[in-house]
Amino acid sequence: MKHRFKELKVWQKAMEVARLTYQHCANFPADERFGLISQMRRAAVSIASNVAEGAGRDSAKEFRHFLFIANGSAYELETQYLLAESFGYVTTEAVQEICRSLEEVQRMIYGLQKSLTD
Repeated sequence: MKHRFKELKVWQKAMEVARLTYQHCANFPADERFGLISQMRRAAVSIASNVAEGAGRDSAKEFRHFLFIANGSAYELETQYLLAESFGYVTTEAVQEICRSLEEVQRMIYGLQKSLTD
């Protein structure tokens, strides 16, 4: 029951979020390298990675489990963006754009979870 993760729209959108996150973090202060930058990059990568890992599993139940993890990472990243905005590391406009993308990813994950049957 393996899926081709590269064909999944949710994976493609999550990859876009990860690329944008790396670009945004490049402008953060150097002293955040082991703090917020590391956390944000890890959360962003985790979304697409967990979608891909779940797609490679043998059961819908396992796939759903990895989608739950991916969704958690999306909420984590959203929180971190809001924190970065409060520190002035990223503009309000950039945060609004990325949050719209994250909300879309969250909806897509939810829809994919609902479509999976054992």
